[in-house]
Amino acid sequence: MKLLSASLYYIAIEAIKGVDINHLFALAVAEQKIDGRIFVDDTDNPTTFLVYHPYGMSLLFGDETNAEFNAGLLSYAFNKDNSRSKTEWLQAYPSSWNKKLAELFKHNIIAEEDVAGNEPHDKIELSTRVNFKFNKEAYLGFKESFRFENHELVRTDKELFEKIEGTVVPKYFWRNTDDFNQHAVAFSILYKGKPASTAFSAFIQGDKLELGIESRPEFRGKALAIHACVALIDYCLENGYEPVWACRMQNVNSYKLALKLGFEPTFLLPYYKLVSQRT
Repeated sequence: MKLLSASLYYIAIEAIKGVDINHLFALAVAEQKIDGRIFVDDTDNPTTFLVYHPYGMSLLFGDETNAEFNAGLLSYAFNKDNSRSKTEWLQAYPSSWNKKLAELFKHNIIAEEDVAGNEPHDKIELSTRVNFKFNKEAYLGFKESFRFENHELVRTDKELFEKIEGTVVPKYFWRNTDDFNQHAVAFSILYKGKPASTAFSAFIQGDKLELGIESRPEFRGKALAIHACVALIDYCLENGYEPVWACRMQNVNSYKLALKLGFEPTFLLPYYKLVSQRT
């Protein structure tokens, strides 16, 4: 694998657009809306790509038959040079890549549900990623029947941006506060002036807006995420955006919330948790 110079990221844009699974995070990297990395088989005429987003997601696509690239991919996946210090989740397109990955990883794949707690291991964890399609009629039907509480809902500003804590939060998807303020949209439910739940645009590409959602642990189970998401989805409908949702199937809370809000599962694909530290 060869690391592509950021000045050449533009050559990956059209290739990414041809990927028929959720690829907004990869497009954000190629368009340099966020810092990331792009690896290719050939910097002059690439046919295979690995696009890494700093949140910890990567997209592998293109020709799966290049032996030299695959050798580099194998080393990268198992972090043989200890260059990766955080978890990375890999998805691949087209489906023929999954057969190739099974061949490359051989017996070093373990199902996510078979991992014993936080016990360290040097295997690739296999999960499932779900792409959803928004059903406007189902959403409006849910909204009509749902009993909304009188929570304090606000448009998330620069000050709140700094206060949002958790795993899926805007600071991991936007360069800085100013970038978020200029290009993103988010809504927060407040409790004593602090964001208890926030729904935000993780990515905006063309007419598509992918939702991110985070609720503070002490406020989960109170339907605050629903209130925040409804505000953001209504914003999408009012401004011509298609709401986009994707998550790991094992993320039960996110999966169930998507269903409530009118999103319908349309595509399941293998999702590989790459080794972060060698044991």
